[in-house]
Amino acid sequence: MANSVAFVFVFVYLPLSSYFQAFHAMAHEWPAGGSTRFYDFKVQTMRVTKLCNTKEIVTVNKMFPGPVVYVQEDDRIIVNVTNETPYNATIHWHGVRQKLSCWFDGPSYITQCPIQAGQSFAYEFTMVKQKGTFFWHAHVSWLRATVYGAIVVYPKTGVPYPFKQPYEEHIVILGEYWLGDVLQLERQVLASGGPAPPADAFTINGHPGPNYNCSRNDVYRIDVVPGKTYLLRLINAGLNMENFFAIANHKLTVVEADAEYTKPFTTDRVMLGPGQTMNVLVTADQTIGKYSMAMGPYMSAQNISFQRISAIAYFQYLGAVPNSVSLPAKLPNFNDNLAVKTVMDGLRSLKPVDVPKKIDTNLFVTVGLNVNKCRSKTPQKNCRGMNNGTFAASMNNISFVKPTISILEAYYKKIGGQFTVDFPGAPLQFYDFANGAPNNAPNNTQAINGTRTKVLKFGSRVQLIFQDTSTVTTENHPIHLHGYSFYVVGYGTGNFNPQTANFNLIDPPYMNTIGVPVGGWAAIRFVADNPGVWFMHCHLDIHQSWGLGAVLIVENGKGELETLPHPPADLPRC
Repeated sequence: MANSVAFVFVFVYLPLSSYFQAFHAMAHEWPAGGSTRFYDFKVQTMRVTKLCNTKEIVTVNKMFPGPVVYVQEDDRIIVNVTNETPYNATIHWHGVRQKLSCWFDGPSYITQCPIQAGQSFAYEFTMVKQKGTFFWHAHVSWLRATVYGAIVVYPKTGVPYPFKQPYEEHIVILGEYWLGDVLQLERQVLASGGPAPPADAFTINGHPGPNYNCSRNDVYRIDVVPGKTYLLRLINAGLNMENFFAIANHKLTVVEADAEYTKPFTTDRVMLGPGQTMNVLVTADQTIGKYSMAMGPYMSAQNISFQRISAIAYFQYLGAVPNSVSLPAKLPNFNDNLAVKTVMDGLRSLKPVDVPKKIDTNLFVTVGLNVNKCRSKTPQKNCRGMNNGTFAASMNNISFVKPTISILEAYYKKIGGQFTVDFPGAPLQFYDFANGAPNNAPNNTQAINGTRTKVLKFGSRVQLIFQDTSTVTTENHPIHLHGYSFYVVGYGTGNFNPQTANFNLIDPPYMNTIGVPVGGWAAIRFVADNPGVWFMHCHLDIHQSWGLGAVLIVENGKGELETLPHPPADLPRC
């Protein structure tokens, strides 16, 4: 055991480059599964200089991106989080299914109150039958703009990848960077009633790259050996933007999506929405040179301003002339919906899977934007949405409002007045969702506010249809479900029609964040076998702030293996 403990601590504190040399040398010595891994996270502010500006950002352990959590399938993880900033903080372990550990899931006011300034909270959970690329991020306000990092879960000792062992692995985190204070920014945007301003830069592992001001040397680089194959662990930790990613002149072979193996699928580019992860193999099979890795925008909504400049990193062959110009990567047009569909069409589970065939609970949920009537006495200041209204977002036309204590605590301790259990299983009225009702914003585009939840019986087999709406604009929405992965059994454009919908019940991908196609629908299935209170929301933070979310409460089953344990003693107080 001494070896594996030393292994973890070597990895916590080494810089990434040293880690990969270490990993390459030690690839055959993964720590034994079922161990306990300890990590210490200090939420701290630090000064950074980017884009010609110096500012304070919130980070973990003064690292940007934050520290990588390295573990193995079935390991128990204990992360002690101490908040040394004046702001509220929580950490969400994105994609971790939190079997019987809902208390440690991390979304503020859903499963816990925030960790207040000067307070600590120990997150404790097990990677039960999970391996692959995950990430952690703050789940309060827009703090996750800078508070994020990767979680790498290796297979158990002696279990190989279902593809040839790569020469090296690298983590590639896509992000967005603002020059302003993101907590103030969220407050200002909500107060204005209008849209969110675009990010000042896209970043790859925190670096904007040479297309941005003062960033010629602020570039991430991977040095590669000609002829070798590399595994890139792609993570989209961006706040409000979906992104294309490509490497000049190189093919990407997708082998994992949302930490589940897929049938290998080769493509020129991929699209990741915030919250999505993807593992791709890349072989350095081109002439020796410096190649761009590019991250650019995918914007499917109409009339929204967004950052159009690509972030660039280098995929640099050993032997390349150091100061040579990098070959440009070809990204799709920002609104290339077909490129997105092509990637989605390629995702299939590695082996046939056990998809629920008989359904106990059918839910139909619209996702989209709303315009509410102006209620302010200073409309120029507070009603900057469409037609002098205020923007909102909703599921089944209900804008989610966070309560004052966590829903999980209120549910567990039977505290009244915090939430209701009447989230509707279908929209209150059906119309031509994808092509637009005869909207006259803001007169008939209002959303209802509420903290509504849907209660599911333990073990129920659930089908959920997400339907995009065009009330304001159709848009691809990356919808994330906490506490579960789900089979994406179908998706399409237009309005969902059960008569014509094509479902894959043999090898659909098993995901935790699904991009509901622009002006279309997606169908997911899962078995509600993990008791607790689980947030389901759009992973574009502006939409989440506007209310695009709802909560699923899964009841306890029978016996202790189907029952949520009592809360931890150090659960933060509101």
